[in-house]
Amino acid sequence: MLKKLSGYTLALIGLTVLFSSCKKDYESIQSVDAKKITDYIAKNNLTSMVEDPNKTGYYYQVLTPGTGDTFKNPDSVLYNGVVQGLENASVYLTTNTNGNLGTYVGYTNTLNGAAIPAIRDVILKLKPGGTARIILPSYLAFGKNGNDASNIPSNENIDLYITTYPEKVQTVRDENLIKAFVTKAGLTMTRDDSGVYYAISAVGTGTEVISSTSTITAKYTGRYLDGTVFDSSTDGTFSGVLSSLISGWGKILPGKLISGGKVRIIIPSSLAYGTTGSGSVPGNACLDFDIEITNVTN
Repeated sequence: MLKKLSGYTLALIGLTVLFSSCKKDYESIQSVDAKKITDYIAKNNLTSMVEDPNKTGYYYQVLTPGTGDTFKNPDSVLYNGVVQGLENASVYLTTNTNGNLGTYVGYTNTLNGAAIPAIRDVILKLKPGGTARIILPSYLAFGKNGNDASNIPSNENIDLYITTYPEKVQTVRDENLIKAFVTKAGLTMTRDDSGVYYAISAVGTGTEVISSTSTITAKYTGRYLDGTVFDSSTDGTFSGVLSSLISGWGKILPGKLISGGKVRIIIPSSLAYGTTGSGSVPGNACLDFDIEITNVTN
């Protein structure tokens, strides 16, 4: 009996040795990412990069601290980001070029559907108007699934730049943006009490007075403040009840134009598509319209 047991024991030992020799050790994604990031920092002499105090794996650098008080979680923040690949420097995403990702600081921990708490952590180290760079391991960014919408590959380490704007309130930012745009373009415009700026080039010759319940037919071109056209209808087929259109139109057209009237209006985001945007129009975007009223029906 003792000899049989010894034989079994020897057999088990042999199998253990055999399987152990076939086993391959795999590095965790955490260790793979950590090595890539530390090598990148060393190679590029990024001596100002600071490791996350909680040692979760990301590094950051405050590029511009900003002015005023450091952000706190309950504060409103208007901000944007640029997402690049760390090793290849490919720009995968520039958020809201003509608007911004305005929210409370405490809710800045996501980007394009991915949970990225490092964004909030770093914004809490900035003041309004500040900028920062964050180097993120893939598992703290878009992970093994990447992001198809932005063509971010699986397990991609990310180089993220965050810009916060000087204004904490969107209405103040809109006003500053519009005033700067009007001045730079050399425009002569009137500011309505609503915050819409307008310049009437022709009142029109029709007899129907425009009200919120009027159905208007119009030709129009809509642009962002950088001049990019986001929508246009110049064949005279666009028609709608004024009250169903964006609020900025309704602030200016009634009482100022009739059929045949032409106007340019610059609309703050709150009277356009607000914080959420619509279609290709991002949230918090100011809009610039040229409008010609071709018909009014009451």
